[in-house]
This record gives sequence, C-alpha cells and structure tokens, in this order.
Amino acid sequence: MDNHSLLSETFFADDDRVDGLAKVTGKATFSAEFKPAGLTHAVFVCSTIAKGAIRHLNIYEAKNAPGVIDIIYHLNCPDVPGFKPVDRTTNPNARSFTGLKVFYNNMVVSNGQPIALVVADTYERAVYAASLVKVEYIKENAETDFEKNKFNDKLLKPRPDYVRNQKDAWATAEVKLEEEYTMPIETHNPMEMHATIAVWEGGKLTVYDKSQGPKNVQGELSRLFAIDEKNVQVITEYVGGAFGSGLRSWPHVHAAVIAAKKLNRPVKVTLNREQMFTMVGYRPQCWQKIGIGASKDGKLNGIAHHAVSNTSAYEDFTEGISSVSQYLYDCPNVFTTYKILPLDVNTPTWMRGPGPASGCFALESALDELSYKLNIDPIELRLINNAEVHPQSKLPWTTKFLKECYALGKEKIGWHKRPTTPGTLKEDGMLVGYGMAVGVFGAGRSAATAKGILKNDGSLLLQSAVSDMGPGTSTAMVKIGSEQMGLEENKVRFELGDTDFPTGPTQGGSGSATAVGSAVIAVCDAIKLSLKEMAIETVAAFKNFKPDDIKYENGKLVAANNSASIHFIDLLKEAGKPELQVSKSSSGFAQRDKYATNSFSVHFVKLHVHPVTGVIKLKHMVSAADAGKIISEKTARSQMVGGAVGGIGMAMTEETIIDHRYGRYINSNFVDYHVPVHADVPPMDIVFPNQPDYIISPTGAKGIGEIALVGVAPAILNAVYNATGKRVRDLPVTPDKLL
Repeated sequence: MDNHSLLSETFFADDDRVDGLAKVTGKATFSAEFKPAGLTHAVFVCSTIAKGAIRHLNIYEAKNAPGVIDIIYHLNCPDVPGFKPVDRTTNPNARSFTGLKVFYNNMVVSNGQPIALVVADTYERAVYAASLVKVEYIKENAETDFEKNKFNDKLLKPRPDYVRNQKDAWATAEVKLEEEYTMPIETHNPMEMHATIAVWEGGKLTVYDKSQGPKNVQGELSRLFAIDEKNVQVITEYVGGAFGSGLRSWPHVHAAVIAAKKLNRPVKVTLNREQMFTMVGYRPQCWQKIGIGASKDGKLNGIAHHAVSNTSAYEDFTEGISSVSQYLYDCPNVFTTYKILPLDVNTPTWMRGPGPASGCFALESALDELSYKLNIDPIELRLINNAEVHPQSKLPWTTKFLKECYALGKEKIGWHKRPTTPGTLKEDGMLVGYGMAVGVFGAGRSAATAKGILKNDGSLLLQSAVSDMGPGTSTAMVKIGSEQMGLEENKVRFELGDTDFPTGPTQGGSGSATAVGSAVIAVCDAIKLSLKEMAIETVAAFKNFKPDDIKYENGKLVAANNSASIHFIDLLKEAGKPELQVSKSSSGFAQRDKYATNSFSVHFVKLHVHPVTGVIKLKHMVSAADAGKIISEKTARSQMVGGAVGGIGMAMTEETIIDHRYGRYINSNFVDYHVPVHADVPPMDIVFPNQPDYIISPTGAKGIGEIALVGVAPAILNAVYNATGKRVRDLPVTPDKLL
C-alpha cells in the first residue's frame, strides 16, 4: 500500500470534506500560489502617520536597488476611471467609489495606509527596496481615541432610533438594572493572508484573489477600470479563512490591477501580517449601555439599548449593534439607538456575526445579570420571554426550535450542577462556574445560478461562481447533488470560485447553502425533466408516455406502470449524447412579507477559575444550533466549533491596541495579538434539533456560520460570574480583571 492510499484510508471517510484531501496534502492552490508567466512581486510602502499629507517621497535609492521594475505612487499612478468624482447631473444612477482610493492623491487618512507600491522581480528584492523609500510628511493632529470621543456629539453620526411603545419603560419596572459593556477592536487574522495576482492580456483582466465574493470583485473592477464585466475574470479556488475580511475588495486588489496594467506584466501583491491589521478591516470597537426591567415573575417590561462603534474618517461603516434587542425577546417596550464615531483609522468591516455578535454580548450579559436579581434560572427567564412571533413585524418565524436548543444543551452541559449562588462551587481547588447565552442571526436566501453537466460516464459536474472560505460549500453541494440525482457522492463534483461559472452569491451571512443549494436542486430537477423528455423522444418503450408518467429513481427512468426502465447512462448513449447540460437560477427568498427568518443558537460553558491568580480554564462547551436541516454533519460541526473558538477569542484573548500618540496599532502581529490556541479550547459537544426549514429554501437549511459565534462570549462571561461573583463587562476578560 502506498503512502497516498494509506492517507486516504486512514483519514478520509464517507462524510469527509470533498476538498479535505487537497487541503491537507498541499494540492490546493491558494490565490498567492498561482504562477503566470512573467510574474512580478509587489510590496507596499505604508504611512507612518495617521493624518496629514505626503510632502515628498524619495524613491531614488529604492528605484536603483537590484531587481526593481517600478515604484508606483500618487505622482505617477495611472488614472483609475472609477476613482474620479461622479457627475450625477448627467448620470443620476452612477455609483461613486467610497473606499480608500489607493495612490489617488498625497493625503494620508490612517497609519499603515498604502502610499507606494514597489514592484520587483522577486518578493525579497521588493521588500528590501520598499525599506529604502524615504517619506516626508505634513503632519496633522489625528484623533484615534474611541474612549475619549464616544460621547462627542460634534463627531458622532447617529443612525435612526427605534422606539416600540415607551422609550424608558424599563426604569419603572419592579426589578431593573442599567449597565455599560465595552469591546475592543478585534482584527481578522485568518491563516491565509490576503493576496492578489493581476494579469492583463490585451483588454482582458484576470485576477486571482482571496475573496468571499468573486462576482462582487468582478463587478467592482469592471466599474473602476471602465471595462466590460465579461472581460474581467476573478478566480478564487481556495480560501484559507476570511471571517468577513474577504467580503469586499481592498486597496491591495486595486493596486495589483493598476500595476499590472501600467507594467503590462502580471503583478502579485501579498499582505504581511501587520498589513492585515491596517488594510482588510476589523470588528469595530464599541460601547453599549443597556437598561432592562422586568416584573418579579420575570416578564420583561422594557429594554433600552444604546450603542456607539467606530468607523474611519473617510468611510461610514455600520452594523446595527443594538438591533438585536428589538426582536430577540418578547418585550412590549423597546428603545434602541446607534451612533458611529469617525476616527483617523482604517475602515472596519463585517466580522463573523456582525452586529448581533457585539449586541448579544451586551444583551445576553444584561439578561444574565437580571436573572440573579430576580432569582430566576437564566434559561427559565429566557423561556418566560420567548418570542413566539417576531416582536417587530408580528410575523411568524419560518421555523424556530430555540426551546429545543435549550433542552439539548442543558442536558449535555449538566446544567443541574450549576450553583445558584456565585462563587460557591469548587472542584480540585478551583472555582467552578456555568454560563449560557443565546445567539441569533438572519437566515434568508439570496439569488444564485448553477450549472449541471450530466455525463454518460455516470458523473455529474456542478458549477457556480461562489467561493468557499471554509464552511464546506463544495461538500454540501456534492451531497445535495448526490441526493437529488441518486448518485454516489464520488460521482458528483462541484466546481466553484471562478466568475466564468454561473453567478453565485457572496459567501457571508450564512446564506451560501440555501442560495446555491436551491439552484443546485433546480438544476437537478431540470436535468431529470430533460432526461424524461429525451426518453420519450428516443426510446420506443417510452414513446406514448408524458414526463409526469415517468419516475426518476437512483439514476433510472421508470415508467409509472413499470413497463419500461432505462438508466440515464444508457439513455445518453442511445441518444448519441456525451452529456446533458442545464443551467438554472434560484431567486431570493420571496416571502419576506409573510415570515420572519432567523437562525438561533444557545451556547453553554463550564469553566474553572483559579481563586488566587484569576486564570480561567474552559472545561466543557456545548453549542446547540437551530440551523434547519443539517446537510453535512461533519462540516456543520466544524463550523460550530470554529465559531466557538472565535467566541473564545472575543471573550478571553483578542484585543487590538492603538498607541494614540501615533494612531498606530502596537500589537499587529501573532505574538502580541492573542488568538485562541489548542490549549485554550475545551472539549465541545455540538447538538442540532435538525429540523428542516423548507419555507426558506428547498434545501431545508437555514444557515449556521454566524450563530456559531454569536452568544459565545457572553456565555463565557456569565460562567465567570457564576464561578467568582465578579461581573466583567469589559472584554476581554483577563485574570487582572478578576483580582
């Protein structure tokens, strides 16, 4: 037995990821690994001030360094048509570009901003030459301090308030509390750093890019560079994690395209770890205040939820942090506000569970605090206030199995062992605490198109331009195609990540399985209909039948009266066709006016806290997810575990720190920015009600990626309180905050 077959038999079973072998053996090709002929390497020179302008950029020494081909900056950068101001008097529907216009002028708007691009024949030479560029600045006073300005009405930009009945009814409740909760900036740190390779061939542009939305990148590059979209191809075969950082195209993408066009050679731009902090977004810093009140029997009377988060000075970014309080629980009086604070920093972006991840930290912490004041079990308090219909719209949920999640998780974690009085339970000399919290996220369905190619060798090839940042989209589509066509999974292949394939949605918001899966089901239905029509036309025994009189079963076409049957392989051969091709689209969720659509989760935590040092050790976690039908148990569990690890980081380790003297991140590396490691992650149980939601989509799925993280952080903080009696409202919870 050779090593390859041993690896296959040892590690890969029927339920494994279809891309798993390629990833663990190194066969998978990521965006930075393509090698078009004549490839050059480009490295950014970045600003060292947070606000001001470039007075002079001295490139002489760098330009003459070995291997340097060109240095592009604001004085020699070719025009980018899409960067120019839009004249809406002549074109009312024109879209103006709102992001950072790389090399557009000499203005500096954040520390770490790309201000020049050094292109050389090797990466190492580009790095060295970039270090030789000298910059003189006209420096202005920058404001990067969120804490100092979070109540500064001169800077704050309010979003619309939400009021349901009385604004501050919570303050008149029998039992009430009002507390503040804060979160630092959290930065995307996937294993694969962002990279883009741009290749111009005549009027055609090919881009290899780490992206969650290849079609979005294609559309944006078409607009920015004024070329027909059909002449732009974006390829994203594999993504090594993204968590939201790949939801839009960033300056390095545009810079690679600019340089490749100017030099008429392929250019690769690869970000280093420090640049991941300054160029591809992050979860914004936020302050929240919650006032919440209830009657003595636990019925909520009112919630007031106020939030402020930061954005950049040049672009408004919002994520509706306080919105979760409007609908998660049945409460008659709700008042929410949300404001954004522009600072001289780079723009934030969506990070796994955007909005609800931050909002649920405050809401679920406050609800836990209220449960102790009421002397009601935290789960019971949530059941008392369970929203049977959507509190805002009064619409029924498509499905809601949150109560089942409570029951499943409660049993797995051993909730009956939880002490009702904090700080009273010990194991092996350690304080023991149990905590829980709820997660929620939207669960809609966007439009998607898929192509199916059924071949006379018995295989099915499916294609869509969606990318896969890790949730197992390929595996899910193979399983759906296999089930629909009655084929063995090894006979089905799914190709993705190429804009030459049919339009796929951006992978974000837990919508890929429902959107693309619905299109795959539509393709399979159309293939089966075409086969029936082909049988009627080609095979004499089916001549007098109608399509409705023919069943498709496990690859065979069978007449309703069982008088005739033929396998599709034989049918294609008899018809003289090597294959049958079908493309079909699935529309977005069409019943938004009839149903509320959400996925739900409940996270449970058991932990130990050292009574002297305050060190926290997670002992057991349970996550229960109401995510509709579970298409692949393995990838679904993997998503839930991955989300929980992200939640552990949010709760216990992650914090991006700025030196406000310079507006510079000071822990922008893997040494000082702490993400959870294996030793931080406890044994985990993942459980699902596994109840299909066929209203949202024919796949039965609802979405799982976001609810895997939303609610994890407050569950941990609630367990810390249960163990110690000390309430931490300022993330992350580190030992010093418990001493």
